[in-house]
This record gives sequence, structure tokens and C-alpha cells, in this order.
Amino acid sequence: MPRVTPPVPALSARNLEQAFGDLPVLRGVSLDIHAGEVVAVTGPSGSGKSTLLHLLGGLDLPQRGEVWWAGERSDTLDTQLRARKRAGRIGLVFQHHYLLEDLNVLDNVLIPGRLAGHTDEAHARALLARVGLSGRERSRPGVLSGGERQRVAVARALAAHPAAVLADEPTGSLDRGNAQKVASLLVALARETGAGVLLVTHDERLARHADRVLHLLDGQFTDTLPDYD
Repeated sequence: MPRVTPPVPALSARNLEQAFGDLPVLRGVSLDIHAGEVVAVTGPSGSGKSTLLHLLGGLDLPQRGEVWWAGERSDTLDTQLRARKRAGRIGLVFQHHYLLEDLNVLDNVLIPGRLAGHTDEAHARALLARVGLSGRERSRPGVLSGGERQRVAVARALAAHPAAVLADEPTGSLDRGNAQKVASLLVALARETGAGVLLVTHDERLARHADRVLHLLDGQFTDTLPDYD
């Protein structure tokens, strides 16, 4: 029988270590996220969740270890090239939408593609329709509700056809109803487009959307559910 080559993960980390001064934050963390897979990372404050996301997204560089985006090592790229590659391969959703108020909704969604050098306006419009914002393409963020702004942020994260989406408490600023809508849209759209998703969250309801849940405690993944109190 011919040998079957396993698919390249959408996002990989190998033996990530990070410390702030003498305080270790990550201690040899490794993971793979595959296309269309949703992985949640939970843990108490200070466990290293946001640090991990920043390293995976190339916003910071690991002191030790490797980060791979769709089979290409990213932590060895220079700053400008890493930023351009990130725009095309990694979608980012944060607790706050970080939309540019001077740009309309469509132009906000098109930002990653423009940074990566390949815009797909038809795809951006389709994403906005999918998140319930068809007809609002020319609106400015200031006239949108909080839930609508976060839905624009979800569309923006997927607009450049990324291999993976990193979401850091993506519903943390929303009420319960909007939080569930945004989380469901993010997961559904990622699966439809084939993007892998990493959800960093304190919210057990959000973690239920994931295919796998990883618990981060004292800078390492553990099978023991952390005590958040």
C-alpha cells in the first residue's frame, strides 16, 4: 500500500518556553491544531494562556521553541515578513474588536488581505452576509452595537483565508446572548472555511464549542481541571 502522508497542521508549537524575569510562564508547551479543528485552552489567570496565544500568533517571539504556520516556521522570520505572513495565515480575534473607526465595515474586514497582498472582496462580503451584516458594508463601526462590532471582527479574522484563527476571550466583552451568537458564528465559519481555531477562554460555555479542551496550569498542559477560584 502507498504510504499516506499525514496532513500538515494548520498551526503547531514545539517546546515553547517563556519567562518574565525569573518567573517561568510557559514550560515546554507543544500542540498541533488541524484544519477545521477547534481547540480551547482554559486555565486560571496567570497560567500563560495569553502569552501562548501571542507566541502562536507571532506577536511575541519565544525564548525557546518553535512555532509553525501551515508547515512554515514563523518565529525565525524577520519582523516585517512575519507580519505579512501572519496577515495571510493567522486570523486574530480579541476581547475587544479593535476596528478602525475611520474605515467602514467592509474596509475593516479587508485589512488582513491588503496587508498580505491579496484581497478577496467577494469573500469579505460573503462573510459579512454570513454574520448577519449584509447591507452594513459602508457603515462605520461607531453606529454598530457591541455584538455587531465583534461579528465584524470575526469576519475580518477569516477574510484572508487563514490557516488558523486565534481567539483570546473573543466574547468577554459581550452579554450572554451575544456571546453565544458570536462564538457559534466563529466556530461555524472556521469549520466551513477549513481554518483551525484556538480559543483562549475562562468561559466554560465557550469551551463547549471546542473539539478538544486543553487545561493550562503553571505553564504546562495538564489533564487536571484547574481551580479558577
